Order: sequence, then structure tokens, then C-alpha cells
Amino acid sequence: MRAGEILSAVEKPSRYLGGEINSARGRKGPGAVAFCLAFPDAYEIGMSYLGLQILYGILKDHPRVEVERCFAPWGDMENHLRRTGQPLGALESGRALGDFDIVGFSLQYELSYTNVLNMLDLGGIPRRRAERRDHHPLVIAGGPCTFNPAPMTDFIDAFVIGEGEEVIREIVAAVIEGKGAGEGRRDILARLGETAGVYIPEGEGRNIVRKRMVNDLETVPLPVNCIVPLMKTVHDRAILEIARGCTRGCRFCQAGMTSRPVRERKLSTLLAGAEGLLASTGHEEISLLALSAGDYSGIEELLVALMERYHERRIAVGLPSLRVETLSRRIMENIRKVRMTSFTLAPEAGTQRLRDIVNKGNNDQDLLKTAEQVFQAGWKGIKLYYMIGLPGEMQEDLDGLVDLTCQVLKAGKNRGQITVGLSTFIPKPHTPFQWERQISSAETKERQGYLTKRLSRRNLAVKWHDYRMSLLEGIFSRGDARSGRLIERAFLLGCRFDGWSDLLRYDLWEEALRIEGINTEAYLGERSLSAPLPWQGIECGLSREFLLRERERAREALPTGDCRFERCQGCGVCVGGISAVIAPPSGSAVPSIGTHRDGTAPACRYRLRMEKTGPARFLSHLEVAGALIRSLRRAGVSFLFSRGFHPHPKISFAHASAVGMESLCEYADLEAEELKDVELAGSRINSCLPEGLVIGSLTRLPEKSPSLAESISGIRYEILLPRSLNPEFHFWLPVKIANFLQADSFPIEKGSTGGKRTIDLRPLIMTFAVAGEGDILNLEVRWTNEGSARPRDILTKVLGFSDEALVEVVIRKKELIFKNGGQIILTKK
Repeated sequence: MRAGEILSAVEKPSRYLGGEINSARGRKGPGAVAFCLAFPDAYEIGMSYLGLQILYGILKDHPRVEVERCFAPWGDMENHLRRTGQPLGALESGRALGDFDIVGFSLQYELSYTNVLNMLDLGGIPRRRAERRDHHPLVIAGGPCTFNPAPMTDFIDAFVIGEGEEVIREIVAAVIEGKGAGEGRRDILARLGETAGVYIPEGEGRNIVRKRMVNDLETVPLPVNCIVPLMKTVHDRAILEIARGCTRGCRFCQAGMTSRPVRERKLSTLLAGAEGLLASTGHEEISLLALSAGDYSGIEELLVALMERYHERRIAVGLPSLRVETLSRRIMENIRKVRMTSFTLAPEAGTQRLRDIVNKGNNDQDLLKTAEQVFQAGWKGIKLYYMIGLPGEMQEDLDGLVDLTCQVLKAGKNRGQITVGLSTFIPKPHTPFQWERQISSAETKERQGYLTKRLSRRNLAVKWHDYRMSLLEGIFSRGDARSGRLIERAFLLGCRFDGWSDLLRYDLWEEALRIEGINTEAYLGERSLSAPLPWQGIECGLSREFLLRERERAREALPTGDCRFERCQGCGVCVGGISAVIAPPSGSAVPSIGTHRDGTAPACRYRLRMEKTGPARFLSHLEVAGALIRSLRRAGVSFLFSRGFHPHPKISFAHASAVGMESLCEYADLEAEELKDVELAGSRINSCLPEGLVIGSLTRLPEKSPSLAESISGIRYEILLPRSLNPEFHFWLPVKIANFLQADSFPIEKGSTGGKRTIDLRPLIMTFAVAGEGDILNLEVRWTNEGSARPRDILTKVLGFSDEALVEVVIRKKELIFKNGGQIILTKK
């Protein structure tokens, strides 16, 4: 199958297209190191992760590195690769994973481990590191899961512990030097083993590896020229990292423990970064990223400055991680200026006693006051996140969770919608709870059922994390090397995308547990303080004494203060020149950067015509619309917006082309402030569009001109038939077309079970003829208020094409036929 035929046959082909704005292009010549950043989940998950964007930007700018990306293929693509023997390749060039010098995996979640093995296997790389030879890539891994590398040590050559900005350059330098000296993989790995923050499994027991971290974020430029995904991702917005680290000291939170100390960026740095991000991506929302964004020392000043600059352009600001006690009325008022983004609050536990045990640091009054303010400010819903199975949890804590949730509902005067999210506590390495027990699956189900029954009422929805996924995560969170054999066994049995509840094959995991003889209680049970831990060779900066002291305080339900505001708690992180970095106050008014719209420019309507060819033909209508809107923003076009809580740019499209259809005549009308130079604006828009999308014309419309829907009377298509068709088909083709044209009607059934309807194709077809050497069909269809005829229906219902045969057919939308005396607007070829 050709690339186009493959993409026509898979779900969401935009996952595999590449060619996005700001992605790397071209080779860098002899001697360059080929580095593939591999993310073991779907494209829409991986492209939402800021760490990938940061590392990609660093490597893209390196003069001796060719950087590409690869994501876990969905099941339909995996089936194709295995059926054809084609290796899994990178987005940018299609180069097989096995042909890179370095393949670097980001381990964000334990339930992506089977995808790592699948990607290695599909890419032509032996799964086990012991089986790799000099011609195979070095397989490295980073991310939060590497704080316990033990489950993946059989499969990964080197682990990066901590933050990767600095160490990634040192890894590249070591590989370049080793290759230049003609060294094999063992010698190059020895070089990497001398790099601070890099753990080599072959050297296990030789050294203690301490995490790498950026001491001052001001020394690391904010990623600005980020790749703009072609499809809608989980976090479809510009991400502005305002701080790293957290000193709140929640005893269950691995991220808060391992990312210490707090390091904040300056306000001026953030404002410049926000402008650069919006200019290079065209996103309509900025998300402020930190473990607790509300704790940023200048959060209100930052929000006010961002909204002052961008609310006229309808750029929203999101705060995805807010503690209850940090959410002020001023923050809410600024967030709601553009659109009502959702509010998620995490009380974690239903009673003050249990919150003291986990050191959450807020109380019922904080939550209820915040909820009341949120509802008063106009929000209709709040999400509340709790944990079940926390150390010391009792029945009274579950009842307290119910009571607290009902009080929040009352704060909205029973008109607001409350969504309760229940997750199961999982003991994580490098936390005071790393020795604690995880509740069993039976206990989890019992507590989920109890809470669901108690919270069954109007305006309350309860969602919970799959208990089976929690069990597996618990095994691998504190797993040893033996748990790696379980991962491999599950992979061989067919497990993939285990973090997706609808794709989890728990029956196969149960079989893998049985075959490997794994006792789950041995992994989930309480750990002895004297027993060695699988991650004891990895240091994140926290002393064992601190963790034990915090564990004991938890058992006494004693909270520990935040060292940012109280005395040092002696955790052990701030040594050797490492300490907290708090952004200083700006001390003056934030200067304007000239991005305001004064509202005096006249509003105009413009019509643009766009071609959708090459890889862009595999974009859906919504993906094309999103790419166009982002490019218009980047080009400086000032939209007019709809009103309401969720304003949208005033742009309308003519006719949605199907995925895989090539189009030379995509039309859109937009309302915007007057463009000073329409031709120049068109050129700027084209420079911001991804490969395959091109603006052919941009025209100002006369006042009171009809809309696109009112102007169109028909569509002309050109259909290219594959040469592989049986000659007998070509003989009968003119006969079938003639019979169709002579028919008075040609009813077909459309829709699915329960929603089927019958339409008559015949009156919708104006012209239908064979052209060329019998391998081209010219089709002209009517456009009506009820819609039009789809070429796919003509091919299957009239000509008898099977769905499999359609994969090889190329359908090209050539022209829109406009009214006004049959005027036809032609498109450049």
C-alpha cells in the first residue's frame, strides 16, 4: 500500500502526517546524530506534553542533531505495520526507529510500559537491551517514572533522572565523541554512565545517581516556537510554565517531593514568553503551568497583565492546578473576562483529620468559600477530586467526603453541577508514604460503590478511576526488575494502551500474572522499613530521615508547614548551592506591548479560497478549520467574535470535504477588522499554514452580499480510478452510468440503525461521465439546503465499489458552482 492508501484506511490519519508548523525540516549533513523522541502513547496525548516540546526545541537548534518524533501507533496502524512488515517510523521523515542513533522515551505513566515494548518491536529494535548490538540505537528514557527505573531496566540502556534540559546536550556530546572515536555501544554507554543524572542498568550497584535539575529557570529559555499539532490534542493550548517545584509537602505526591525546590520565573520573562507563544502558535488559550499555579508569588499580577493584553483578542487564560486556598476573587474575575474555563478543586479527603494525615493544608471553610465565590462569579460547575484508600482512612472519612460534597452543592444553591472524581491512593517512591499499603481491588470497588450510592442525586455526577488500572499502576510504581518480566509477558499476550480504560485487556494481564507467578499483595502490601527498595540507588534530594519523620507525623495526624512561609523543614534538598528561587515583585506597572484593539477599525467580510492537497487532504474538516484559524491569528488578522461565555471567531465554511479528499476549492467567509493590504495578508497567512494548505485568493466582500451557503448551487468533482481495476469493470462502467442517468429515481438508505433515512440520488446529480482513458470520472452534483450527494455514495451504491477498493480511489473536489447566472469560480491548478 502507498502512504496515502494507508492513511485512508486508518482512524485519525492526522496522527501520522507530520509536517506541522514549527516542526524540524531537512537533514544536517554527515556526522549528525539522529535522535528520535518517542512518546509511548497516542499523538494527541504526547503532543500535549510540554517536556517533549522543550527537548525537541533544544535538539532542533543543535547544529549536529537531527531530531524527529514517534508516537505509539493505534491498533489499526499496528496491524498494518505487522501485516506488511513495514517498520514503525518517525513523523518527520518516516525513518525507522532502528535507524536512529538514539531513541529517547518519555515515561510519564506506568501503564504505558507495554507501548514502549511495542514501539521497539515495531521499529526493528530488540526489546531487551542485552540483545542489542553496535548497529542498534541507544535506548534511553526520562520522565517521572524513572525515579523507579527497576521495572524497565531489562529494556532501557540508560535512564535520565530529573530534568532533561542540561543533560540532553551532554548525552548528545557523549554519543558524538564516541561515534567519532569509533566506539561501540558498550563504550558509549560507559561515557554516559559518567554523566551526572544518568543511570546505566549495567552499572547497577556501582554508584548513587542524583537527579539533575535546573537551578534557575531564568537560565533556560521558555519554549516559544512550539510545534502546533494538526489534530485536536488533550491540551489544545499554549502552555506557559511559570514555576517548577512545590513545598506544600502533600505526603502522597511524588511530583511535589521529587521536584523540590520551588523555582519561579520572573514576571517579565513570562509576559515575553506569552507573546512569543501566541505569535508562533496562534492558540486561543494560555495555560499557566505549575504544580500549584496559585502559589506563584506574582499570580494575581501576572493574570491581570495577561488579561489586560489579550482579552480584546479573546485569548483565554487557564489555571489547571489551583489549591482551594489560593483561589481569590480577583483571580476568578480575570479568568472569566474571555470565557468560563472549568474549575477543578482537589480537597483530596473528606475530613480535616485525614487532610492533616496527608498534609493537604486546607480546610472545609476554604473549599466552601471558594465554591461559593465560583458560583457567584457565574460558573455553572465545579470538579472535585478526592482520593480513596489514603493511609489512616476510616468510614467517617468516606461519610465526610459525602457531607463535604453536598455542602459544596448547596453553595451553588443546588443549581450548580458538581462532578466528583475518585482516584485510588497509590504509594509512590520518594514520598513519606512509599512504605504504605495500597488497598486491594475488592476494597476499592466496595468504597467506590458506597460513595456512588451516597452521592446519587440531582446535579451530582461521580466518576472513578478503574480499580484494575490502579492495581497495575501500584505494581509497577514500586516494582522491581521481576515486574519487568510481567510487562513483557503482557505485551506478548497483546496488551497495548493499558492506560485507556476502553482498551485495557485485564483478562490478559490476569493471565500474565498467573504465568509469571506474581503475587499482587507482595507489591501492594506494606513495606518493611528495613527492606531494600528497588529505587534506593536513585536520589531525588530528599533524605531518608525526612521521609521517615514525615511518615511518623502522618501517623500522628500532624501537619508540616510550607518552608516558603515557615521555617526550613530539613528535607535535604537545599544543599550544594541549590535553593528555592522566588520571582521578585515587578515593582512597577507592566508596560503595554501594543496588542490592544481600539475598536475603531471598520469591520469587514472577507472570502478566502484554499487548496487542500498532499498530506493535508487527510485532515478532517474540523482540523482544517482549526489550522486556518490559528494561521489567521499568527498572521495578525483581528477577528470579530460571537457573544456569550464561549465566544468564537466569526468564520463560516462552505462545504466540508471528507477526510482523504483532495480539494482545490475550500471556501470560508470571515468577519474581521479591515486589512490594510489584502495581498500581503494572504501571503502572511500562507506562511503560517501547514504543508498542503494554501490560500489561493483573499477577497473583500461587498456589504450585504449573500453567505456562502446561499451562494453555492453545486460542486464539481474529478475522480481518479486505480489502474488495478479489472478490465471488465471498465467495460461495464459507461453502461452503469448511462442506466443511472436514465433512471427517474435512485433511492439509497443512509444513516445507522435507529436513524436510517432514504434519499434519492438521481435528482442530485447534474453531470456524470467517463473521461481520459476511462480512468477518470467527472461528476457534478447539486447543492441544496438539505445537503448534497457524496462521491463515496455514488461509487459504492451506483458503481458497486467495495470499501476496500475505495482506498485506492482519489477524489478531487475541483470547483464550487456559484449562483448568479451559473457563474463558476475556477481554482488554480
